[in-house]
Amino acid sequence: MSIGLLFSGQGAQTVGMGKSLYDNAPTAKALYNRADAILGWSLTSASFDGPDTLLTETRVCQPALYVHGFAVFSLLREKGLLPKIDAATGLSLGELTALASANVFDFETGLRLVARRGELMQKACDATKGSMASLIGGERSTAEQLCKDCDVEMANLNCPGQIVISGEAAKIATAVEKASTMGFKMVKQLNVAGAYHSRLMVSARDAYADFLKEFTFRQPEFPVYTNTTGKSVSEPDAIKAALVRQIVSSVLFEDCMRNAQSENKLSKFVECGIGKVLAGLVRRTDKSWAAISVSEYQEIPENI
Repeated sequence: MSIGLLFSGQGAQTVGMGKSLYDNAPTAKALYNRADAILGWSLTSASFDGPDTLLTETRVCQPALYVHGFAVFSLLREKGLLPKIDAATGLSLGELTALASANVFDFETGLRLVARRGELMQKACDATKGSMASLIGGERSTAEQLCKDCDVEMANLNCPGQIVISGEAAKIATAVEKASTMGFKMVKQLNVAGAYHSRLMVSARDAYADFLKEFTFRQPEFPVYTNTTGKSVSEPDAIKAALVRQIVSSVLFEDCMRNAQSENKLSKFVECGIGKVLAGLVRRTDKSWAAISVSEYQEIPENI
């Protein structure tokens, strides 16, 4: 059995996430309590009690998803369900959780990296007027032409027929109107705080590059696939460069899944995250691929 791990990104969060892990597993409880101490504010309260408006804030939801994903991973490993991991990747923010699972840095370091990333992206959102929209049922080439015509960018290529575009709010509104005439099955402007994975995040990218200089990374213990290229990355300096570039570049999640599967002959993807979103992307990419999702304590299987 060859296993590939998947970790959730921003947008998957939901109030109450991780509460059953905290209540039933000392390992998870310890991780959440350490996170509260490191952050200097109550991640447990934001995660378990909300309100949704608080948990949705970029500076809050990114560390919340990181801690939740790492807690799920830690419990699966503690219970002997992950004796060998063959690959890992994450959706945007989830890439940092994947790197932590591969011991590129420890849990505490990863939390600091995520928290600062969330703060910087929040500032970039507040300083710009950005938006995003999802395009369902169209071709990548058509989306590329739309972005060129409207001066916006492709933020996420999640799976076949599911693309997210990002940019200035007025330009996204124009793109949504134009996309409705280009053969997409559904076009929807998203309720987000800003234009993630676009040039409107340049200020966050530049500040994050300076922030990462003080940290020492290790080579991953198993292949981790970066959203920036869809390929595995192993050298510490290359990992840092990818994390910086990822803030403004397209998330090539479909490519990450395809390359992880083909290069490691994965038997199953295991999603450590909320809402079964990534497991759904796996199935939409290739129906022959197996995937399970673990979010809460009662979902931990007897075997994988």
